[in-house]
Amino acid sequence: MHEITCLGIIVADVIAKAVDKLPKEGELDIVEQIEMHLGGCAANCSVDLELIGVKTAVIGKVGEDGLGSFVIGNMKYNGVNVNGISISKTSKTSASIVLVNSKSERSFIHQLGANADFTMEDIDLSIILNSKILFVAGALLMPKFDGDSTANLLKMVSESGIITVMDTAWDSTGKWMKLIEPCLPFLDYFIPSFEEAEMLTDKHEPEEIANVFLKGGVKTVVIKLGSMGCFIKNRNGEKFFIDAFKGIDVVDTTGAGDAFAAGFITGLLKGWDLRFCGQFANAVGAHCVMKVGATSGIKKMDEIINFINYHNK
Repeated sequence: MHEITCLGIIVADVIAKAVDKLPKEGELDIVEQIEMHLGGCAANCSVDLELIGVKTAVIGKVGEDGLGSFVIGNMKYNGVNVNGISISKTSKTSASIVLVNSKSERSFIHQLGANADFTMEDIDLSIILNSKILFVAGALLMPKFDGDSTANLLKMVSESGIITVMDTAWDSTGKWMKLIEPCLPFLDYFIPSFEEAEMLTDKHEPEEIANVFLKGGVKTVVIKLGSMGCFIKNRNGEKFFIDAFKGIDVVDTTGAGDAFAAGFITGLLKGWDLRFCGQFANAVGAHCVMKVGATSGIKKMDEIINFINYHNK
């Protein structure tokens, strides 16, 4: 039986490395690597959790196509319960072209695909209600579900005693806080990236950003700071920065935020204190960036804890 449900975007990623410039029209450039990987916040996080050792189900939508078969097959292979994935007869599976430059920085070209058609009607509530934690992964990239529909689901789930967690994606429509604000009162944990949180709040310091979300009703805010680690603050006044791990050989940062979320959610499930949840999340994120692809570098829980202990000596 699964303990976590990840609900949100499912994507097929085509990753090209290293791309420092686009070829001119009609030209061809050679790159060292092109690979297809599982992508999308819900898909990545569900596989990361399984690799860590946490039983997980995923809810999302894909097309009736080769990419859909690929992403479902990848998740099933890694042990994820995929019974909550609905198949669209009219939309293609969402896909991204991920361009990774020689500094391991990423740019994306994205097709919303079936994620754009995801609605409340696609959700099997029994899957969520049989889990301990619901993670809404990739809010702002599901236009028919974002906003009030998400808030209504979170409210119902929260009232059922299930822990609610959410992160966001980049909102190319520019609506930002209009879609997130209705959800805030029903979130136990909100874990946006710093860049997304800046856009949501128009604030530029982690604590100022956290205060906006806390005022909106979130119980605990966790801001992902990339190579700087993370900042955590809750409504009880606990607050701290947790430094990222140093000396990491960064190969590809694709999926690092999803890996961080998987680590943090693991800590919540295990009942760890907030500081160790943040440390473990940083460690899972560090493992992610040491390999190409969103899930390739993730290790079992014991190995990640050993990594933390080694670096804390």
